Amino acid sequence: MSDPKRIVTLIPAKPLAERQALKRQLRVAAYCRVSTEEEEQQSSYEAQCTYYTDKIMTNPEWTMAGIFADEGITGTSTKKRDDFNRMIRRCKAKKIDLILTKSISRFARNTLDTINYTRMLRAMGIGVIFEKENINTLDMDSEMLITMLGAFAQAESESISRNVAWGKRQAIREGKVHVNFKRLYGYVLRGDGIPDIDSEKANVVRLIFERYVAGDSLRMITYRLNNAGILNPSGEPEWKSATIRSILMNEKYCGDVLGQKTFKEGGIGGKVQKNTGQLPQVLIQNNHPAIISRELFYAVQEETKRRTAAKSPSTKSSTGRSSYTSKYALSERLVCGECGTLYRRCTWNGKEQKRIVWRCVSRLDYGKKYCHNSPTMDEVPLQKAIMAALNTKMPPKLDVVTQITDALLQEAMPSRGSAMTLGEVKRRIEELTAEFDQLLELDACGNEADRRFADISREMAELKRQQERIAAQLRNNQEAQERVHSIKTALDQEDHHIHKWDEEMIRQLVHTVKVISADHIRVYLNDGTEIDQTVGP
Repeated sequence: MSDPKRIVTLIPAKPLAERQALKRQLRVAAYCRVSTEEEEQQSSYEAQCTYYTDKIMTNPEWTMAGIFADEGITGTSTKKRDDFNRMIRRCKAKKIDLILTKSISRFARNTLDTINYTRMLRAMGIGVIFEKENINTLDMDSEMLITMLGAFAQAESESISRNVAWGKRQAIREGKVHVNFKRLYGYVLRGDGIPDIDSEKANVVRLIFERYVAGDSLRMITYRLNNAGILNPSGEPEWKSATIRSILMNEKYCGDVLGQKTFKEGGIGGKVQKNTGQLPQVLIQNNHPAIISRELFYAVQEETKRRTAAKSPSTKSSTGRSSYTSKYALSERLVCGECGTLYRRCTWNGKEQKRIVWRCVSRLDYGKKYCHNSPTMDEVPLQKAIMAALNTKMPPKLDVVTQITDALLQEAMPSRGSAMTLGEVKRRIEELTAEFDQLLELDACGNEADRRFADISREMAELKRQQERIAAQLRNNQEAQERVHSIKTALDQEDHHIHKWDEEMIRQLVHTVKVISADHIRVYLNDGTEIDQTVGP
């Protein structure tokens, strides 16, 4: 069988006009960006969009592949520019042939980002035209120019960033701070721009702070708010523990503002770091109306530190037990006298009944390797011992009743011919005495000071006469005496000692309970008192 004969066919060249007619239109996209969200910049953004739309649509060789634009987003990084990243994804999907942008600084002010993205796009055959610099990245010598101009743009951005940061720090030192009250839960802005308290939401804030100090965990507060159907700061029905934590840590709720909480480490691309002393901070007190007292805010901060220090050191548990829990007051108060580790509540299941005990976490996790002699404490005898220790520090019943009845007599109804109670008269005398002493310390002189000295003396003399008259009348006031007597009788019948275990009461009174041995504990109260107590069977 012979080989087939070779056939050669000549394909003629096509005329230029015919080739141009068959040429596919380039899919051209434009990228626009403005640096801020000010009104004048927004008009610039709209102008850029209009300009590129007209430019692409009026060119017969181009077809629109999209206008990608980011408003008010940083130019130092591409991570937060959604439209920029969407444009890059479309380039990778082969849906864009050419990109138009105003300048290198609009594309990116980070030299590394500029080079990386232009290289990546050029490898895919996609060019970027920077109109201001008249550069097309598909040209062979374009990369050197882009590197130089990109470095200039980055240096300019870093300089602006430093100037802005310096200006903000100077403003903070002068007490000028900006607080976004529109997003601060519990506050509203009046028409004149002055912040005011939203009474309904402020009650929620107070509840959060008060329950936390009372011993509730973040989880328990979250459950309470969700169960009550209260909307969170975003207007949604579900609260999160992170939201509760951010409210508890925010000093703005006591009317203060702490400036320079964070700072940006390094230049472009640097991470925002918490300021733990690297830079000076400025605390501006009484900047705006307070929802809670400053004392309550600082009590929450101290409680947070205490809970953090009280976390269990267990490294083996993966059930979350090592984190703070307020279901049981002793979970963060009962410590081993030998190794100092917290105790943990355990349930032992016996053949006949369950047994609730407390055991050293070190013994639970590592046996006798680090803690050799820590005893296991039965819950009921342990609780009785702690209550017995507290009862030893209760004042005698007679003293309590006497103090209460004396207070009732002083605050009883005003006597005839007087608009003040005995207690109110005493408090007014104390106020005038303090004012008199203050004037003496200031060495006040002159006619006005002399008149005030005389006024105080006359008022105090009258109040003392009134005090004697009210006291005498109260002794003869049958109605007041009968009221106090009935209350005294009721108090005599009450037992003011602690007989029932109350988790919240223990949190308020007890700081730490140290297990010395199986039959001996040491109770440390919040006022610094130490009580040694035996533990019965």
